[in-house]
Amino acid sequence: MTDIATEKVRELIEAEGEIDLALRVAVRPGGCSGYSYEMFFDSETEADDMSQFFGDGDGDVRVVSDPMSAQLLEGATLDFKDGLMGSGFAIDNPNAQRTCGCGSSFS
Repeated sequence: MTDIATEKVRELIEAEGEIDLALRVAVRPGGCSGYSYEMFFDSETEADDMSQFFGDGDGDVRVVSDPMSAQLLEGATLDFKDGLMGSGFAIDNPNAQRTCGCGSSFS
């Protein structure tokens, strides 16, 4: 996660009022190119989930993924972009061989 994405996720978690939330990033079958990304806040984790912490040590953001998703996201970067054409999270995934025009699915 970039510093900007970490700060934005931290702000969103604080707005939810539940400090123990984690950002779950998953890869699901579907979309125009074969797989699509899914991101949501989750209060529950599974024993085999992969966890990673981002931040400065104070109020770190926890990102979790199931094992299959973690494998497909290896080396990926989550960023937050805020510009004239809109704002939102974007994943730069070096494992994606092909992406579609919508920007939310890959193969």
